[in-house]
Amino acid sequence: MLAYINLSPGKTRLNTLMNDTQTELLEGRISISSKGTGYVSIEGHEEDVEIPADKTGVAFHGDTVKIVLEGKNYYGRTVGKVTEVLIRVKTHFAGTTKIEAGKTIILADNRKIHVPFVPTTKVAPNLKVFFKIASWEKRNEDPKAEILSIIGEKGNNTAEMHAIILDRGFSPTFPPEVEEEAEEIKKASLTDTEQEARARRDMRGVLTMTIDPFDAKDFDDAISFVVLPNGNYEIGIHIADVSHYVVHGSALDREAVKRATSVYLVDRTIPMLPEVLSNDLCSLNPNEDKLAFSAIFEMNSDGEVSNRWFGRTIINSTKRFTYEEAQESIMGRSELYKNELTILNNIAKKLTARRTEAGAISFEQDEVKFVLDENGKPLKVIRKVRFDAHKLVEEFMLLANREVAKEITTLHEKKEGTKKGLPPLFLYRIHDMPKTEKITELALFVKALGYNLPVSEKGITGKDLNALFDAVAGKPEESLIKTAAVRSMAKAIYSIKNIGHYGLAFEYYTHFTSPIRRYPDVLVHRLLAEYLAGKSISQQEFGRYEKLAATTTEAEIRAAEAERESIKMKQVEYMADKIGQNFEGTISGVTEWGMYVEERETKSEGMIRLKALTDDFYKLDQKNYCLIGERTKKKYSLGDAVKFTIVGVDPEKRMIDLKLI
Repeated sequence: MLAYINLSPGKTRLNTLMNDTQTELLEGRISISSKGTGYVSIEGHEEDVEIPADKTGVAFHGDTVKIVLEGKNYYGRTVGKVTEVLIRVKTHFAGTTKIEAGKTIILADNRKIHVPFVPTTKVAPNLKVFFKIASWEKRNEDPKAEILSIIGEKGNNTAEMHAIILDRGFSPTFPPEVEEEAEEIKKASLTDTEQEARARRDMRGVLTMTIDPFDAKDFDDAISFVVLPNGNYEIGIHIADVSHYVVHGSALDREAVKRATSVYLVDRTIPMLPEVLSNDLCSLNPNEDKLAFSAIFEMNSDGEVSNRWFGRTIINSTKRFTYEEAQESIMGRSELYKNELTILNNIAKKLTARRTEAGAISFEQDEVKFVLDENGKPLKVIRKVRFDAHKLVEEFMLLANREVAKEITTLHEKKEGTKKGLPPLFLYRIHDMPKTEKITELALFVKALGYNLPVSEKGITGKDLNALFDAVAGKPEESLIKTAAVRSMAKAIYSIKNIGHYGLAFEYYTHFTSPIRRYPDVLVHRLLAEYLAGKSISQQEFGRYEKLAATTTEAEIRAAEAERESIKMKQVEYMADKIGQNFEGTISGVTEWGMYVEERETKSEGMIRLKALTDDFYKLDQKNYCLIGERTKKKYSLGDAVKFTIVGVDPEKRMIDLKLI
């Protein structure tokens, strides 16, 4: 992972904010570094206002604050002081209790929370706790914390994982009323399924398969395959019909809205729905009748769609493939549905080629997976391998998502007729074009590493990015450049306003294929059912869906943070047993205090501090992304391959200390 790359060597000064009185109050969101220095972004201005550590007031990282400007510092940067916290972005935290100077304190796990908390009740040290801010009135006083629960002992794997989950606003357990409602639905399912079968398109006699990881417990999607008399193929993408069971306004629905997504940690999944639904009733398990919402296409061997059908079905999955098993058939090493999988794979490749030609960007990066013992200790780190089988499933899911979004527009236009100007109410997955400034910075960055990225007045094309990725494939700097490119992109979000998906080069796109683990997909199923039934959707619903788009996007971000944190935790634990051992890696970041290095095989990242480089006095050359020795002029640049030794780890801070060999 990339720890630090400053892609902005220079920014426009905030001169326009300075006035004669210097008492103008401004509002913005504050970011606070681990050292306590704050930076407030002011809307309409490129440069952040720097807030010295002793003038951040009672603000925490991410809060919306009111500040007053206080001139410029030695380096000519505008500085200010926090006068008021307007919005607390976060009030609940996970942390660790400890004794310091004879006093019990709580240190928040979030390393950007720069002050200790004092608990309002007695608590033992070395515990993971979940707490909320009780009060913090003055800067010179420690904030008070009300402990809501004791999670467990510090260092215990389950306690640490639950702390990660709770700190991101998720819960590892469901309220009793939600579990009870799920059980009642399960009990009624046998009769319900028999009744539903008569009202649905019956696909139970069609060859249908799921293709998933070997350790998957819930199956959102299945693919069916039929050769038609005209030589074309009927390919069905069948998705678990979660919206049939999770009804708007129910206890299950209210809880799903709160969670918005399943969370995938290194060693566990925190599901969006209780397991009786996610792993059983809704899951498209093999050899069981299951209710589905399907997108069925007639396609030729080139992947061109001539007919499409959308609606509710009942299916019975013929075979549960793992990716490895499906790959064996695709490679011809197994006869199990070899012909069918080979045809599906060939069509998928043509769909991929068509997307790439249209400008879709390939952001594929190496990922790692941990082999853990029964206590959660990492024994081995292995790279995930992406087979053709993975890409096959991915392409057909992309097809279904795109075609569903297009169908909504078609159905809306048919119903509205000549009425113009009223877009359909729908939940899209959109991805905006990157900002010109970000792309310009990326082009400068890759140029410093010896590569060219053409940028025009219109920005950059997906083809140009793919050409860059092809040029760096297999080289030490590949991961570095791909990570920098991802960070230069706009973020994909949910929205009721369609602007297309830049990264996929789709005009229409949504999320339809994973309702067991994503709430937006449940909403898409509900809306699609309404449109297919020819029903009108009230304009008053726009506001509710707009809010849901924002909250589900925010939950997705928090879930991704939790996943990354759990990976980082296991990487540090894994390296704790490797102190004194030598490794190879790539310089992934340079700062004023040292350089970050990513280990080649495990993707673990650690730091070589400047004080450990004893052969010279090194300074940061920010413009050229390197450290330069004053006397020897020796350079350590981003992307350089280096050898290093592990000299220490700090599991609490998720830090690995390295020494250059």
